[in-house]
Amino acid sequence: MAQTSGTSTPSTESQSGATSGGGKGLATGGSGSGTTPARLADDTSQGKTTIAANVVQKIAGIAAREISGVHAMGGGVSRAFGAIRERIPGGGGSSSSTTSGVQVEVGEKQAAIDLDIVVEYGASIVELARAVRRNVITGVERMTGLEVIEVNIAVNDIHLPSEDDEDSGNGNGGQNAGASSRVE
Repeated sequence: MAQTSGTSTPSTESQSGATSGGGKGLATGGSGSGTTPARLADDTSQGKTTIAANVVQKIAGIAAREISGVHAMGGGVSRAFGAIRERIPGGGGSSSSTTSGVQVEVGEKQAAIDLDIVVEYGASIVELARAVRRNVITGVERMTGLEVIEVNIAVNDIHLPSEDDEDSGNGNGGQNAGASSRVE
């Protein structure tokens, strides 16, 4: 199909607009919350592949949580609502906790990601942010083929080890306890 004709496909028009339109170079001005249904990832003569924005959002969330030193994702309000949702049977806790604290803007060939994280006390925030950024970029690019043009990380809180002792009554207290746990 000729891309220079006046009747080009919408994906061709978006690509040319993205390279000359300024901004972040993304082909969409989406809200960043995964509201767009899908974006074109591959278009061949044998068919096309589209990737939903929430797929990119989940991949980024999982990749960020893989890094040691990331205690939680999301701001205080979203973490509170997430904790309530997890306690409600059928509340969809696992799906929403994966995307909590992750906003994405997905274009036809590129993605921009914003992360809100809570860091474990004692971790080097600068080194942790570098590791998270590297892991998110690698994971998203490997799985989707999209170019990740930026990963913005906002550290909203620091988790103190003493907070685990205070929370031990809710059933999660033993999760983060080290080898010197007081309870077996």
